[in-house]
Amino acid sequence: MAIKQLALAVTIGFACSACQTSESHYQAIEVTGFSDVIKHWNDQNHRDPQPRYALHQIRLIADNILRYQRANGGWPENINPLRIMSEQEIAHQAALYSATDTSFDNRNVYPQIRYLAEAYQQTGDEKYQQAVIRGLRFILSAQLANGGFTHSPPSTERYYGHITIMDDVMAGVLGLLQEIKLGSQRFDFLPADLVHQLSEAHSRGDALLLDLQVKTDGKLTIWAGQYDANSLLPAQGRAFELASLVSRESVDVVRYLMSDPTPSARKRQAIHSAMAWFKNNALTGIDMVQVEAEPVRYKYHTSTWDRVIVTTADRPPIWARFYDLTTQQPLLANRQGQRVDSLAQISRERRTGYDWYGRWPAPLLADEYKAWQQKLAADGTNTQ
Repeated sequence: MAIKQLALAVTIGFACSACQTSESHYQAIEVTGFSDVIKHWNDQNHRDPQPRYALHQIRLIADNILRYQRANGGWPENINPLRIMSEQEIAHQAALYSATDTSFDNRNVYPQIRYLAEAYQQTGDEKYQQAVIRGLRFILSAQLANGGFTHSPPSTERYYGHITIMDDVMAGVLGLLQEIKLGSQRFDFLPADLVHQLSEAHSRGDALLLDLQVKTDGKLTIWAGQYDANSLLPAQGRAFELASLVSRESVDVVRYLMSDPTPSARKRQAIHSAMAWFKNNALTGIDMVQVEAEPVRYKYHTSTWDRVIVTTADRPPIWARFYDLTTQQPLLANRQGQRVDSLAQISRERRTGYDWYGRWPAPLLADEYKAWQQKLAADGTNTQ
């Protein structure tokens, strides 16, 4: 654990000796759940002068999280909870208390709830308990009647109102609800009636997630990035995120489905089908590599290198992030929403600021799927 925390500390640049307080008797709480929002904060604020809290300063970190919690119980995206805020920033966030800029994007909201629950368990401070409950009630209020969770509730502008698989919105929220439903000790302080509501919300969302698995030519494949909240048909997100199958987040959907200790036959079929799709749609003979390039500062990140696709015979399989819904061939698009044939036709800003190819399914295919099947067999569950 210490090595993992040290590595994370180096990555996000927290802490200086002046930041240490008398909180050393608390046990550090895992913050890897914030990795995505922290990365986005750092990318957008590359010259941020503020120091960071140390991981054992859990009260100060938890208080930071409370400062960003909105009146509706949710949180805005891309906030670094370890960052020491100035007095002006604290006042600014207080003024934003009633803002409706809350979002599940970039794996947001559920990490804050988990962190605050653990902070309450260690400190017994009821303000953290109440913040957890408000956060969970935000999730309940955000869920659609059909069980879905959208990108950035309550907003329905553009793609914000789509049911979202991207950035683990559905899988992440449902994973939290399932944890509570299964009786996690982290949440043993929750009122029984709230646990019941959360359990019912999980069941609705879990069923919808299975319904959303895309079927092509009568065969289950994987999941689309987003879906229209009413028709449940795959929908476009940002201009370069065309309606398509998404491999990266479908990996985490499969991981979420595998986390069910007693999966139904339908859920097992969904997992098997997705795994078959990953195997059949791996790309061989190519790789995406980084090459040296002059540094360029863009709005959302600094690019100190570029990416190119190369032909190679000695690299493991790779997957495109997006695949055409009909042909199931790799799909790429530029910021203007135009479909293109190659990575080279996408601007450097999007080539380096977005993951168009990756090996996300590889761990599933190499180890996790087999381990899941073995666990089911050991538990006496039919693996088919």
